[in-house]
Amino acid sequence: MNRGRTIFAQVMQYIPHGEFARCVEKYDGERYAKSFSCMDQYLCMAFAQLTYREGLRDIESCLRAHQSKLYHMGMRATIARSTLAHANEHRDWRIWADFAQVLIREARELYLTESFGVDLAHTTYAFDSTTISLCLSLFPWARFRKNAGAIKAHTLLDLRGNIPCWVYVTPGEIHDVNALDLLPIEAGSFYIFDRGYLDFKRLHHLTSHAAFFVTRIKANTRYRRLYSSPVDRKTGLRCDQTIVLVNFYAHRDYPDKLRLVKFIDPVTENRFAFLTNNFTIPAITIAELYRCRWQVELFFRWLKQHLRIKSFYGTSENAVFTQIWIAMSVYVLVAIMKKKLHLQSLSLYTILQILSVSLFEKKPILSALVPPKCTKLTIMPDNQLNLFGY
Repeated sequence: MNRGRTIFAQVMQYIPHGEFARCVEKYDGERYAKSFSCMDQYLCMAFAQLTYREGLRDIESCLRAHQSKLYHMGMRATIARSTLAHANEHRDWRIWADFAQVLIREARELYLTESFGVDLAHTTYAFDSTTISLCLSLFPWARFRKNAGAIKAHTLLDLRGNIPCWVYVTPGEIHDVNALDLLPIEAGSFYIFDRGYLDFKRLHHLTSHAAFFVTRIKANTRYRRLYSSPVDRKTGLRCDQTIVLVNFYAHRDYPDKLRLVKFIDPVTENRFAFLTNNFTIPAITIAELYRCRWQVELFFRWLKQHLRIKSFYGTSENAVFTQIWIAMSVYVLVAIMKKKLHLQSLSLYTILQILSVSLFEKKPILSALVPPKCTKLTIMPDNQLNLFGY
């Protein structure tokens, strides 16, 4: 029931305050805080993400213009640009990383039965990275090339609900395949990779932990066919083979058998060759799983377009990581709200667009997100007498 609360406060009510306090206490986040708490910092940064603020001065101006409403939005301190900048630079970014993981666990439970387009009972992940360009003179710690700076966000996306369940941020010069060494592995789950992650030693590490992978084989990969299984060529499949690697180093890194599935897209007529260590699911499911890998690319594009992770409010490594993790947590928080309010008909894009212009309004959040349907106006009969009748 809405009791005069702003829409922003109604969104933030889904924050688990007990878990938030534990994350702050773990890293002693409020050791030197006098008035500007970690919750004040999070609410300011969440407001900036939801309303697309351009910088710290922009955040300060917008919030001070509504000073009388800030208390009802949960902000207890006076908002100052210098105070927020100091908090972003000095408070440990791992507070927000751990809090995002709390929200991710809750979101994954809510979306556990969500369909992602493939009839598969296993948990399925898509793994990839996105590069965020930075100015090397302002971010000297984020070296990418000689005259360029960048960071990479290596992301493991749960395809049920498109929830980013693991994110690892590195300088841009770190190669993508190195992130596989830190990837959390769940037995029985599927991991979908692009061809850039084809490293047989690391892929065999997944196999040794009873996990499955789907990736694309490179054209220069040498292998020997052991036997073939029949396929329905009408579906676009061309072969389903059991192979073993013959190159010395590749066979040393991956001595077990592999499954090779070749497929032609019926629409684009593009040819694909998929490599996997699963021999039980149908061959067409392998192709469908790799098609779902595109969801992580769409997630990156959506994140860069609708959340503030391309321009940063601070230049230090801690400030950048703080902003990225708070952006991730806001994304997951809105996904949790969408599920709990049963807003399946609305996309996250639509929800964020509506929230961006209505956070200060005091009305039930459902009335803002789901406006009443427009009805046709009833034309009343004209019973007025005609004064000039002929």
